[in-house]
Amino acid sequence: MVSRRLPWGLVPPFLVAVAAFGAARVALLPGVAFWDTGELQTVGPLLGTAHPTGFPTYVLLGWLASVVLQPFGEPAFRMNLLNAIFLATAAGVTVDLVRALTRSTALGVLAGLGLALTPIAWAIGTHADAHALYLVFVVVLLRLLLAWEGRVRWDAGGWGGGGSGSGGPRSRGRSAGDLGDRYLVAAAGVYGLGLGTHSLILLLAPAVGLFVLAVDPEIRQRRRLVATCVAALAIATALVYLELPLRAGPFRAPLVYGRPDTWDGFWYVALGQQFMGSLVDPFGDLPRKLGDLARLSLDQFGPLAPLIPLGFVATARRRPRYALLTGLALVLICFFAASYENADIDRYYLVPILIAWVWLAVLARAGADWLAATFGRWTAPMAGPGRVGAILTALAAALLLVPTALAAPTRLAAVDESGDRSAADWTDRALDRMEPDAVIVSWWSFSTPLWYAQRVEGRRPDLTIIDDRTRLDDGLGELTDVIDANLGARPVYVIRSDPEEVVRLSARYRLEPIDGVVGFDLTRVVARLGAGS
Repeated sequence: MVSRRLPWGLVPPFLVAVAAFGAARVALLPGVAFWDTGELQTVGPLLGTAHPTGFPTYVLLGWLASVVLQPFGEPAFRMNLLNAIFLATAAGVTVDLVRALTRSTALGVLAGLGLALTPIAWAIGTHADAHALYLVFVVVLLRLLLAWEGRVRWDAGGWGGGGSGSGGPRSRGRSAGDLGDRYLVAAAGVYGLGLGTHSLILLLAPAVGLFVLAVDPEIRQRRRLVATCVAALAIATALVYLELPLRAGPFRAPLVYGRPDTWDGFWYVALGQQFMGSLVDPFGDLPRKLGDLARLSLDQFGPLAPLIPLGFVATARRRPRYALLTGLALVLICFFAASYENADIDRYYLVPILIAWVWLAVLARAGADWLAATFGRWTAPMAGPGRVGAILTALAAALLLVPTALAAPTRLAAVDESGDRSAADWTDRALDRMEPDAVIVSWWSFSTPLWYAQRVEGRRPDLTIIDDRTRLDDGLGELTDVIDANLGARPVYVIRSDPEEVVRLSARYRLEPIDGVVGFDLTRVVARLGAGS
């Protein structure tokens, strides 16, 4: 009879993942939303294309989830639920990452739960957003690189996957795979999939490159391995990005952003050219930016924030190559995010939050080891040195988790979207009040739930929804050109966000508010005012 061993090592990551999923599920948005969330809730089920950089990996998984998760609710809710799953996955893998670094399951649990309950990460798990999947790919990437480092140093005669080790990798007697090459190739493939999720992962490239060279300086001589890694990265990236031209061209989706079926249009979306002017004065006003970063750290970590630099120091002493990898990555991401001015930038700090929790766990292990070495000779007769260290490590993990546990109710109240039906209610109201065969000239935040209602739910197919992006892609001209082309032939409605636009419209047309403030909410364009006005 063949006995099957239960993989007990998977239990702690699984339990943390379940807890993280539960936390996100409690606060989960029940339906459709405004802004980018509404867009992703639409392009996922439709297998469409999203705004730059297209997020094809996220869209492909969103489409798969919209099929697999059908029993759990409407398509928008399924996309929200997918983000809860992503947050849970990231928390679970974090447990294994920290366990590999510290040889402590308790500290892994600390970091996994801490990550999931940090406000920015918790919030990102409550609604459709590509950053949650980006976080998953980054933590998996770190775990694979760590596994590769452990195998290289082991084969070099160093440590067995832990500690700092000494000496360099052996250059003789190596065959394919005997240094864990598969881990590095897998990391390259994961990086490619991550690139199809969010371009922020490009900021990790210098850190990953230096880490690889620090672990194995002779890797430049292993041309086959380097070529295999490059191929894995290129193939993974190309396969997911094919979704853009295919779904914008021969297999056109009901919702396509831009013109990614053309050469220039593809690169416009894939490279995020629309947002290239959003990086403003990166080297300017550094004291203010550092102050903002310190305040953000306090908001996210509370009293643990001052320990984060100490965590880096502890990591640098115990795992210098991992410290190089994550330290440089954190600096580059924070430097970029501090100068990037576009929409909600807090979520750009997801990976620095992950890195900080791992550093805190390493710091806890270093502190516990120091205490065990210092006082172990007094307690050894009662418990033994190994057990003393394990007890102290568990106590350190519990102690570091206390601030997060105490802040959890307040954080839940801040991130809770479970009662938010504002977008769904507004959409219902707008669709009910617009006349048949109407044209609505909208802007992004309101266009996305309208697209969801029409193209996913099949409501009001008679409406023509013209977003500012639609005007650009279809060559429809200025806002007034669209209105003038339809006024008198079809009912025309507008929703604008720019006060100057509203003033110009009020001077040119007779406007009738349908829902809220004229121009800024659903407004009927009744007629053109007198000629020359």
